[in-house]
Amino acid sequence: MQSKTELITNPDGSIFHLKLLPGDISDKIIIVGDPGRVDMLAELFDEIRVRKENREFKTVSGMFAGSEITVISSGIGTDNIDILINELDALVNIDLQTGEAKKESVSLKLIRIGTSGGLRKDVPAGSFVLTETAVGFDGLLHFYSEFDWILDTVLADLLAEYLEWPDTLPYPYAVRSSEQLAGLFGSEKFIRGITVSVPGFYGPQGRKLRLEPFDSEINKRLSEFTFRDRKICNYEMESSALYGLSALLGHKALTICAVIANRADGEFIADYKPLIRELAMNVFQII
Repeated sequence: MQSKTELITNPDGSIFHLKLLPGDISDKIIIVGDPGRVDMLAELFDEIRVRKENREFKTVSGMFAGSEITVISSGIGTDNIDILINELDALVNIDLQTGEAKKESVSLKLIRIGTSGGLRKDVPAGSFVLTETAVGFDGLLHFYSEFDWILDTVLADLLAEYLEWPDTLPYPYAVRSSEQLAGLFGSEKFIRGITVSVPGFYGPQGRKLRLEPFDSEINKRLSEFTFRDRKICNYEMESSALYGLSALLGHKALTICAVIANRADGEFIADYKPLIRELAMNVFQII
């Protein structure tokens, strides 16, 4: 049985941060960063069954074309993904009253719809990137045991060597998406490639305001890296943790991001909501 400080629930029996009960979610879950996007995507539903929110975690479960889907916001960063994925898993795979793991585990389908910055001129603003492999510069997965079997260590090692990765930073790790979920999206409208997940928006993505990033050429170097004919397409801040934790817990995960900024040519799309809505409609129709 879990300690009360390990598996934490609220007085109504809901899981601590998400404030959800097991029956509140579908096995098909769309993850967005911004809580404001939850209501925007919920407008696509035919009917809504659940609306709940706490802090940055906002949840709506409803019906789309006869299938139930949950949309939930994670906020920004891999630390929030750590909370989100562990608590979603607890909702379906742990008895919240006894703290015991259920005998038969449930595998969730988790699709992140996000925004990102393109790193190459052939990944223009306005395009959609399907993340086949997420490379984590964040270090979150290193806090868990027995994760080596899910990693693409060859890719991570080659990238670390290529970038002359400093010992002062967490060692990069690479995790593949769910092949089953990625296989559903065969359209040419999706650019497939490698995504780098970083623990910040400014220095970790090579941006300079008043502070110098540790490597002023990192964006250019990332854009020129290739691995088995695959290229690094974009930056974002969640997918490495999403892929890593999902794989360890037996869930299927995929990220598809709208590119709203191109770091190679400086293009930026200020009003990107239509892009997110278009992407969401594509995902809803496929899953």
